Amino acid sequence: MDMRRSPCVMKRGLLPVKAALPPGLNARSAAILREVVEEYVASGEPVGSRTVSHRLGLPLSPATIRNIMASLTEAGLLFSPHTSAGRLPTEKGLRLFVDGLLQFGALSEEDQRVIGQSLEAKGRSLQDTLTEASSLLAGMSDAAGLVVAPKGDGGIKHIEFVALGSNRALVILVGADGHVENRVIETPPGMPPSALVEAANYLNARAMGASLPDLRTRVSSEMTEDRSILNGLTAEVVESGLAIWDGGGDGLGGTLIVRGQSRLLADVDGQDRLLAIQTLFDRLEAQETMLRLLELVENSEGVRIFIGAESGLFGATGMSVVMAPARNEANRIVGAIGVIGPTRINYGRIVPVVDYTARLLGEMLG
Repeated sequence: MDMRRSPCVMKRGLLPVKAALPPGLNARSAAILREVVEEYVASGEPVGSRTVSHRLGLPLSPATIRNIMASLTEAGLLFSPHTSAGRLPTEKGLRLFVDGLLQFGALSEEDQRVIGQSLEAKGRSLQDTLTEASSLLAGMSDAAGLVVAPKGDGGIKHIEFVALGSNRALVILVGADGHVENRVIETPPGMPPSALVEAANYLNARAMGASLPDLRTRVSSEMTEDRSILNGLTAEVVESGLAIWDGGGDGLGGTLIVRGQSRLLADVDGQDRLLAIQTLFDRLEAQETMLRLLELVENSEGVRIFIGAESGLFGATGMSVVMAPARNEANRIVGAIGVIGPTRINYGRIVPVVDYTARLLGEMLG
C-alpha cells in the first residue's frame, strides 16, 4: 500500500471510527490496538492490560481493557504467545495499524540536514553514494538498509582494458551516470599489451555516449564490412570485451546494496529464528530479489510497506520491508531504497526517513 499522508503529530486518546476498520472495532478497540502495537514496537515484549491502561491515559479499568484485548484476539488482530502472557499483534493487526492507525511525525530539520550532507559529498562515485545511502538508512532505522539501482540504460562514457596476466584482462565499463562495472575476459595467446590499448581506443572513439546495444551493432557492422580495420588479435579483444555483457541485458548491470545485516540478528533467539535469518540473507544475495524489489515499487509514487510474507520475497522470516522508488525529474525510476527489519520496526520513524531519502536520491541521480 502507498503511504502518502501528510506528516502529523501523534496524539493520545480515542480514535475516530473509520469505515475501513473491521466490524466490531470501535474507537476504544482501535485505541487499544494502537497502544499494544506501539508498546510492542518499543519493547518487543508481550503487552499486558495494565501497561495499556497506563499508556492510554483514559478512565478504563484493566478488566475492561482485558475484555477488549480478548475481543481483538478473537478477531485475529492480537495473539498470546504464552498462556499467562500479555498480547502481541499479529501480522493482520500490524497491517491494520499501519493502514489506519499509524500517524507519522514530520522529519526534523536535523534529520534532513544529516541525510542531505551524507548523500551530497563531492567527488564520490555513484557506487559510494549508493553504499552511503544504504548505511545511512541502516543507522537511522536500526535495521538493514537496502538500495537498489536498476540496470542502466544510458550511454557509455568510457571503456578500458587492463592486462591481468595468464591470458586474461579486466574490462572496465563506465556508464554516463558514473556507474562502473568490471568483467574478466580471456585474451588470445601471445597478445601484446598494445592490443589492449588499441582495442580501448577503438571502442571509445565509437562509444561517445552510445548505449551498449548500439555500440555492439555499430562495431559488428564495421568489422563485417572491413575486417582489416583492426588486426586479428585486437579484433578478438574488442569482440570479447563486448560479448562479456551478452545475456546481461541492454546496459550496465543492476546493483543491490545491503548494509546493517548484523542488526537483524540483535533479537534472534532460538535455532528456528537463526535459520530464518540465514534464509533471508541468502535471498538478499539473489539477483531475482533485486529485480523483484524494483517490481514492488515501480507503480508506486510513495512509500510501500510489506509486513511479513506480503512481499512474497522472504517467506516466513518474520520481516517487514519498507520501500520507496527514487524518481528523477522525468518521473523515471532510477532506483529504489528501503529498510528491512523485524515486523516491530518503528514504522512511524522509518517511513518519513525512507520517503525523504528516496526523493533526495532521485534528484541526485536524475
